[in-house]
Amino acid sequence: MSEPLLRVLAQMRSHLLDPDGLVRAVGSGRQKGRQPRWKRVELRYVDLKAGRHLQVTAYDETQAHTANHPVGEPAREAVDALLDEPFGNWHVETTTHSHQVRVTKKLEALLHSTERTAPVEVGRGHDRGKERLLAADDPVFAVLGLTDAQGRLKPSRQAKYRQVEEFLRLLDASITEALDKGHLRRPTPEDPLRVVDLGCGNAYLTFAAQRFLSDVRGLPVEVTGVDVKEQSREHNTGVARQLADQAGLAEAQFVVGSIGGVRLERDPEVVLALHACDTATDEALARAVGWGASVVLAAPCCHHDIAAQLRKAPTPAPYAALTRHGILRERFADTLTDALRASLLRLEGYRVDVVQFVESEHTPRNTLLRAVRTGGRVSGGGLRSEYDELVAAWSVRPRLAELLAAGAGPDA
Repeated sequence: MSEPLLRVLAQMRSHLLDPDGLVRAVGSGRQKGRQPRWKRVELRYVDLKAGRHLQVTAYDETQAHTANHPVGEPAREAVDALLDEPFGNWHVETTTHSHQVRVTKKLEALLHSTERTAPVEVGRGHDRGKERLLAADDPVFAVLGLTDAQGRLKPSRQAKYRQVEEFLRLLDASITEALDKGHLRRPTPEDPLRVVDLGCGNAYLTFAAQRFLSDVRGLPVEVTGVDVKEQSREHNTGVARQLADQAGLAEAQFVVGSIGGVRLERDPEVVLALHACDTATDEALARAVGWGASVVLAAPCCHHDIAAQLRKAPTPAPYAALTRHGILRERFADTLTDALRASLLRLEGYRVDVVQFVESEHTPRNTLLRAVRTGGRVSGGGLRSEYDELVAAWSVRPRLAELLAAGAGPDA
């Protein structure tokens, strides 16, 4: 291990061993030619009956392993053992700073530290269900009307808060992976990360994403919300000014335009599209591909286009039972639509996961497509054949395929 790398890790060690200042730390990735024992580790301090402990959660390929180490020598031994592991990246959040460490192929350490605009308070409870990425009393939620004057969630807004929280977890994991593996450039204050929310509506997720990425993750970001309604732009611009005054958050920009027609000054690197109706999701995905976005998160709303095509097309044998009943045909159309979208994105060079966005009791529209660009366009092979056979069998023409063929994607 090189001397500069040792010095940086020693600096991170001091933060990891600070039971009052550490908020959360994550080790992930690997150094060139070496493989750590764990795929990912997370560290934070928790208060137990026996006193404050360092909680380490280590993830292998299949499960999480959690251990609590008393402050003092046990915690020091645990931290030293983890720093000896050849992780390629460390993300360390303290109450006052956010530190990013990346180990290069030459085993040199690149350290980027960002001071928070305001110190954060951190809960040390051990028995809470999940550590919140943005606390309920965050100024963002007060300005957005999710909490009352005392910072308590309004009963009618709890579902929206859970939606925001789960979205941030998915966004956090996607950004972390893309940065760790070099699929997303590391932003600087001079060249911040460009994020666009297509069909942003009242911009709950837009503002939450900006707050989390900039003030919790410490990443310089430039956020733009797009909506077809002028009323949304005016409302959201006013909220942005309030957040700038009350929370020191840089003003997000909002523009009026359709998903398919909006023009931005610079191409975004992260594209969000939450609950865009029917083929509007296809338009958002096509725009993301056309921009060459590194990270895409899209939660479709409804799937009328493929459902209508299934009603007109003959059902291939022996699958008539899937489309005989209307309710089953509609559900199958949802699944087929998102499977085809995922396939088309893979053909464009993205690694795609289709995951549950929020629990089904909060909304039946709880599927999210999470895509990270990892390579170039695929012109043939098994992926192409799989897609071609699927659309031929069901006699459908996905709207996303048409949009990509028209300007940004493979001949489909």
